[in-house]
Amino acid sequence: MDEVSSITRGLTTEKLADVQGQAQVSVLKKAIDIEAQQAQQLIEALPRPVSPGQPGGIINTKA
Repeated sequence: MDEVSSITRGLTTEKLADVQGQAQVSVLKKAIDIEAQQAQQLIEALPRPVSPGQPGGIINTKA
């Protein structure tokens, strides 16, 4: 009986470790998704470059 209980404990520990590993991967994926969304928002918040035909597009260094 001792062998059976030790095997059962070993399987339970392995399953627990597997579930914990899956949970950690899930949390990591969510964190990466949130960071990607935040990075995209920062990129979208950057001002658009000014084309040469618009005011401020060319700096007159001879003035």
